[in-house]
Amino acid sequence: MNPVSPVPLRSTRPTVGTWLSVGSPIIAELAADCGFDWLLFDLEHGCGSEATLLGNLQAVRGAPVIPVVRVPQPEQILRVLDWGAQAVMVPHIETVAEAQVCVEAVRYPPKGHRGYSRSGRNYGYGLRAPREGETTPDPVFIAQIETLVGVRAAELIAAVDGVDMLFVGPADLGFDLRARPDAAAPDFDACLRTVAAAARKAGKPAGILLRNPDDQPRLRELGFSHFAIDSDLAILRNGFRKILASAASLLPGEPAPSTPGA
Repeated sequence: MNPVSPVPLRSTRPTVGTWLSVGSPIIAELAADCGFDWLLFDLEHGCGSEATLLGNLQAVRGAPVIPVVRVPQPEQILRVLDWGAQAVMVPHIETVAEAQVCVEAVRYPPKGHRGYSRSGRNYGYGLRAPREGETTPDPVFIAQIETLVGVRAAELIAAVDGVDMLFVGPADLGFDLRARPDAAAPDFDACLRTVAAAARKAGKPAGILLRNPDDQPRLRELGFSHFAIDSDLAILRNGFRKILASAASLLPGEPAPSTPGA
């Protein structure tokens, strides 16, 4: 296995990825071959699990794509990195302390507490283990900002050494803003500007998930550079509905049911 360097995710050069929620290695393989810069395997809300992740990572082996895994808990970071993830995303980061826990889980001692195994898939099951004294690059850690609390702490979170990117989860952030009775709370666009500005001040990139590719230029102007455009599940759903809508216009209508007693 010759993993793609995750360095582009630390840059503000624009990249395009997509969200993989179905858990299918076939979809993962197809997406990788289509030319995305990176793929996000979602273990938080996706249908896949740790049991299916390894097969998905194997499916994208050899493709010029960066595999990113979103884990709901920092305790899962070690396993997904050993299996070959080049970057990890953790949702709902709201404090410096939470960000530091994740950074320490990503890094080997003395900078962190990640356990080392030379026989992990990331080292070719021992065939390409680092030699004694050889340093290994840190995987990318992406802190996901999904709440007003996280937005307000974004500048402090971005300043943490080892936080490589701030990434907005728009669905959760929008839900959080609507759920708050605080009349002084900023609107959604103001939150986006705050996160992008926080990342820029720290010299780090900002990313976001978007459903409509037409939104990309506006978000680029705000300072976002890494875009996850849509998800496999949404693409399939919208494709199926489009097929049915087109088919319905071609099929003859069913006769109206008779009314009893008419």
